[in-house]
Amino acid sequence: MPKVTFINPDETRVELEVPVGTSLMRAATAHGLDGIVGDCGGGLTCATCHVLVQEEFLPNTPSMTPNEEQMLDFTAMGRQINSRLSCQLVMTEELDGLTVRIADPQL
Repeated sequence: MPKVTFINPDETRVELEVPVGTSLMRAATAHGLDGIVGDCGGGLTCATCHVLVQEEFLPNTPSMTPNEEQMLDFTAMGRQINSRLSCQLVMTEELDGLTVRIADPQL
């Protein structure tokens, strides 16, 4: 099963196995990661699942939708070049080994 490493704002790391087809937000909230809020449940209306994708993996991530582009303009941390919403990052075999930094703050 593919794995993803979440880096918390305090620099601790949590590695999770994420089934193919599961969003990183759903995996994080299912495992109780504090930094991923996911208030809207993946509906692209809150931006509380903001992560920074390790740059080498950016080409392997799906293209952003216009809605994700718009929501990233409203993140509490401020948008970065490697910002994504983890609800829009669905695990694939190509993302195995992905590392993402949880944005701080989310709210």
